Amino acid sequence: MLSRHKLLLHGASKPVVFLLCLLPFFWLFFGALTDQLGVNPAETLIRATGDWTLRFICIVLLVTPLRVISKTPTLARFRRMLGLFTYFYVVIHLLSYSWLDRGFDVPEIVKDIIKRPFILVGFLSFLLLTPLALTSFNKAIKTMGAKRWQLLHKLVYVISGLGLLHFFWMRAGKNNFAEVFVYAGIVALLLGWRLWQFVKKKRLSSVSAGAASLI
Repeated sequence: MLSRHKLLLHGASKPVVFLLCLLPFFWLFFGALTDQLGVNPAETLIRATGDWTLRFICIVLLVTPLRVISKTPTLARFRRMLGLFTYFYVVIHLLSYSWLDRGFDVPEIVKDIIKRPFILVGFLSFLLLTPLALTSFNKAIKTMGAKRWQLLHKLVYVISGLGLLHFFWMRAGKNNFAEVFVYAGIVALLLGWRLWQFVKKKRLSSVSAGAASLI
């Protein structure tokens, strides 16, 4: 039986994860082709792709805690792909809105973004995700340097907050916050774990420095 590490390092593991990430897209594409997206297919597409963007943000944030807690460093090899799928779904979300809701009428889209704050926040999330997607490659990391690259990619924390705000504002019109609270709880838990790890490392560093000064 293959160990967990060997299974994750297997040549087929990345193609399998890739296909799993594409399943929501295939499902929506099939639904659109067979007219199974409900009475308002445009709204279904826009909302579903927005939901999947938020879900992928949560999945990306989950990789590091899962890697550390389960002591499975090989999980990190999937993070780049998952991050790029976050961008894939946000691009489809934006295209669905621009095409199906606004007919690619650029002046109308700009007017709508300025007029409606929740769309402005969503568009800002897309803009912040763009440099992360464009610098997801080894050459970009080498060019930028690891520290600057890591600093830039910490934007995902800001993006997760903006994504939640976008979702909250959208649901505010119908006073329906149940799903918003679920996502907010997951993001708070994942960011809280990072904060806890940061504080723990700081304390350990202080203790080590204190011990060294006594030698």
